[in-house]
Amino acid sequence: MQFRREKKVGPTVSLQESLDTGKDDSALTLSDLLQDTACMEETCEKKDDASRLRGLIEALPARERQLVLLRYGLGGQPPLTQSETAQLLGISRSYVSRLETHALEEIRAQWEQ
Repeated sequence: MQFRREKKVGPTVSLQESLDTGKDDSALTLSDLLQDTACMEETCEKKDDASRLRGLIEALPARERQLVLLRYGLGGQPPLTQSETAQLLGISRSYVSRLETHALEEIRAQWEQ
C-alpha cells in the first residue's frame, strides 16, 4: 500500500539538492535558481504603510473619514461611486467631491511629513 501511494505522488526533490558543482567546489542548488517571491522587507514595508494610512484616515474628521471609507471600500464593503456615497450621506455629489478632495489632501500632507 505504501509503494502505491509513493508512486502516485512521484519523487521528492529537495531544494538543497546539489545540481552542479562550480570550479571552487561550491554547489549550485535548486534554491539558488528559484526566485524568492516573498520578499520579507517589502512585506514589512507594505504592512507599515497600510498601518500608517489607517492611522491617518482615523485622524480625519468623522464625516471625511466615513466618506473615504465608503468611496474606497475600506470598511469591508465594495467601493461606492460619488453618487452612491452622496445618497447614503444625504449630501450632493459635488459636496462629496469637495470633501473627498479635502480629505485626500489632508492625508497626503500628513503622509509627506
